[in-house]
Amino acid sequence: MASESLKNFSGLETPGYVGFANLPNQVHRKSVKKGFEFTLMVVGESGLGKSTLVNSLFLTDLYPERVIPDAVEKTNQTVKLDASTVEIEERGVKLRLTVVDTPGYGDAIDNTDCFQSIIQYIDDQFERFLRDESGLNRRNIVDNRIHCCFYFISPTGHGLKPLDIEFMKQLHNKVNIVPVIAKADVLTKKEMQRLKDRVMGEIKENGIKIYPLPDCDSDEDEEYKEQMRQLRDAVPFAVCGATALLEVKGRRVRGRLYPWGVVEVENPEHCDFIKLRTMLITHMQDLQEVTQEVHYENYRSERLAKGTPMPKRNASVDSVDSDKALQEKDAELRRMQEMLDQMQRQMSLQKQQGQA
Repeated sequence: MASESLKNFSGLETPGYVGFANLPNQVHRKSVKKGFEFTLMVVGESGLGKSTLVNSLFLTDLYPERVIPDAVEKTNQTVKLDASTVEIEERGVKLRLTVVDTPGYGDAIDNTDCFQSIIQYIDDQFERFLRDESGLNRRNIVDNRIHCCFYFISPTGHGLKPLDIEFMKQLHNKVNIVPVIAKADVLTKKEMQRLKDRVMGEIKENGIKIYPLPDCDSDEDEEYKEQMRQLRDAVPFAVCGATALLEVKGRRVRGRLYPWGVVEVENPEHCDFIKLRTMLITHMQDLQEVTQEVHYENYRSERLAKGTPMPKRNASVDSVDSDKALQEKDAELRRMQEMLDQMQRQMSLQKQQGQA
């Protein structure tokens, strides 16, 4: 048995095979063990189905205790940010998903500064990450930066509103924006395609940069290239969400029931829900890399170029690890002081004995 295992390690059975082809498997195992983090922001006016869509995308309930404000409360409501985190596990892979909602966005009569709190929130997450990266505890940094922003566009607005254009202009250098046309089931296919063309035309006309899907390599298979082509053609994604399961022709589908029939959320013929989810899941890693290498680096370089000092960390912000490191340092200094005192006592004692 021992000779058999030695034979397996000798490489005689697979001449010319070194073994580094196994590296992707090692990375995969390590990543699965660590788990993944992702932060999604959803922005849009009330009533466009943001919460329903997010719950449909991840098959979970992110807002179990949410109370819907009435009309009077909405008129007085300012934009506030509501972050909900949930741990999702699928086939042994864990995802820590944080969804940042923006209730009150676009609901006021004067919406001039309604996106300022959103910009401030994104900058605060960059600042927090920069501060943690410059601190003592760099191994266990929690990444709360916004990796993707779904911007919801009304299906009845005949294109982009001035608020939509201004918001995307203000944020396109800070976050990956993915435009989403909400409630696609209120329009016919021709109306939806006309609206898509108009929205994309206005985005290009105003110089707005949305998240660019990565280019395909020449050695990619044709099926993947076709999938990427369909995803690019679908932007902006026309979607509708639903959490209810309905029975249609003997099948249980997720959809919305109307007097004239059922809109199947996961049917590509009815809306772009599947394409949006495919884009998000397939390019989740790329969204994080663009956030790190483009948006965060832009913030970091601007922040350091200004030459402003890093904010001091107070006791409430310091991590447990940094406190422990300081305690260990103090203990080490005390031990060294005790050793010096002991050596001085021994030297004085030896001096006294020599004089006697």
